[in-house]
Amino acid sequence: MSENVAVFDTTLRDGEQAAGTRLGRREKLMIARQLAQLNVDVIEAGYPASSPEDAEAVQLIAREVAGPAVCALSRAISSDIEACGKALARAKRPRIHTGIGASDIHIAGKFRDERYGRTLEAKKRRILEMAVDAVQLARRFAEDVEFYAEDAGRAEQAYLLEMIEAVIDAGATVVNIPDTTGYTVPEQYGRLIRTIREGVPNIARATISVHCHNDLGLAVANTLYGVMNGARQVEGTINGIGERAGNAALEEVVMCLRTRSDYFGVDTGIDAREFSRTSRLVANLLGMKVPPNKAVVGENAFSHSSGIHVDGFLKQRDTYEIMRPEDVGVGESRVVLTARTGRSGLLDRLQKLGYTLTQEELNQTYQRFLTIADKKQEVFDEDLVAILHDEIRPAPEMYGLEYLHIYSGTSAIPTATVRVRVGDQTREGAAIGDGPVDAVCKAIAQVTHSAARLERYEIRAVTSGAEALGEVTVQVEEEGRKAKGRSASTDVIEASARAFLNGLNKLAWR
Repeated sequence: MSENVAVFDTTLRDGEQAAGTRLGRREKLMIARQLAQLNVDVIEAGYPASSPEDAEAVQLIAREVAGPAVCALSRAISSDIEACGKALARAKRPRIHTGIGASDIHIAGKFRDERYGRTLEAKKRRILEMAVDAVQLARRFAEDVEFYAEDAGRAEQAYLLEMIEAVIDAGATVVNIPDTTGYTVPEQYGRLIRTIREGVPNIARATISVHCHNDLGLAVANTLYGVMNGARQVEGTINGIGERAGNAALEEVVMCLRTRSDYFGVDTGIDAREFSRTSRLVANLLGMKVPPNKAVVGENAFSHSSGIHVDGFLKQRDTYEIMRPEDVGVGESRVVLTARTGRSGLLDRLQKLGYTLTQEELNQTYQRFLTIADKKQEVFDEDLVAILHDEIRPAPEMYGLEYLHIYSGTSAIPTATVRVRVGDQTREGAAIGDGPVDAVCKAIAQVTHSAARLERYEIRAVTSGAEALGEVTVQVEEEGRKAKGRSASTDVIEASARAFLNGLNKLAWR
């Protein structure tokens, strides 16, 4: 049996401190309910003393959300702790998270007033007293008290160990060792956690928690090193949001522990199938889009594009996937069709769309696919259908477009020059018209010696965006005979020319 690691989610507190974000109490409640579905152990719902609305949000979550412990943050100040006690009064499992700066940098910088002491050593003695007093007061409102030693990553080690021992004696059930500024590196942070585990005499009476920031991009790595060295609670946020560069991304921490359980030997109680839904909800409510390449929950996390990768993935999934998308709530892996995808990826997608092609038809479709893919970032299913209808025809082509040039503008007469293959010959011609499409059709009719008339013309965007394929459908009529022609291209004038020729080809073979 794997040893369990508790998951402390601070999306609603530290995560909401990300610049440019703000959540109302109803939005916080929505996220808290989803975090309960995710099965986190602790929800840090807010900082009640910071504003009346935050206090109301903590009260609402404490009252409405069942399952996880509901936690509120405070400084080592009586009024802050009392605000937490009031906000958590109706919580089934309340936790107060209180603490104070532990590093010389924080103590000297934040407690300059002489009432805390005239020297650094005097200030450190006073800070230690405040830490103990804060925990003792918090215990009056909640049996579960977590203490944070702010900036522990840069604290003098002997003083930090003394502080941790003192707050555990005062009643702290969890001791949080924050790398507040993201300054430490994994081996250093892991060594600190081991030193605490081995050097604090009463540490067995408390859980060691790790809270890492991402200023150097090491938050997840530091968190994992903390676990490897004895921490049994991890703190972080969904999508890694938070102050400055953010916090450890919980989805990454949890999936590292689970995917590499052979290495870490621990697990969590998280229902990872809720990660994708939780990530989207947080991103939408905070207005912070998840980067496509974000691990675990990014749009590209289970997407394959390169031909070598696609071919291997289609033959055996685990050649290029170490997690299953369904395990984190993503429907299925995705093959993204680009110019680099290769024939295997194209054939697989066509088969899933229900098309069975001969080798010759596949070769023909693949060449057209490459032409479109070079113009677009991604080729969608609708594009493929348009390409198929354009390329796979029931009859041979009498006419084929080889060259097209358009001259047009607000003060120019629309002129089209075309080169068309007619049987075994190549013919060129030019014509003017009321617009570029009219000029193209007249030029084609001239070189093919056709009397066909364009009776109907329709155009639609197959997919969205500036590089979308335009699908053109026309109806041509000649001596009472009618035929429909269609084509698709990122260039709608080219699509119009090919659609007109497609209609002429059908008339020629009737």
